[in-house]
Amino acid sequence: MSDFDTVVDRYLATWNETDPARRRAAIDDLCADDVRYVDPMAAVDGRAALDGLIGAVQQQFPGLVFSAAGPVDAHHEQARFTWNLGAPGEEPLVVGFDVAELDAGGRIQRVLGFLDRVPG
Repeated sequence: MSDFDTVVDRYLATWNETDPARRRAAIDDLCADDVRYVDPMAAVDGRAALDGLIGAVQQQFPGLVFSAAGPVDAHHEQARFTWNLGAPGEEPLVVGFDVAELDAGGRIQRVLGFLDRVPG
């Protein structure tokens, strides 16, 4: 498993963490202070804002989990990966594609998200 595979696994686990204290600790460990997350539905700056966004997504989609939907493709300081959001063992409700960029310390600095399938 590459370093990027590990980062993406930890990133998706953070989106699945429902305990607010553990989720915030995971964000603080994984992300740069000035992390930026942008997708078609949201744009946030900083760890606290990312934490709030993840909590809001969990409220919008209770009981659903994020999972990797294929291999991580990475080079230099960036990686791209596809993910699913859905009930385990069922067809995903949401499918997305993210590009994550790491800072010099190996923390996530920026995530650019794209939504390939969303509920109608």
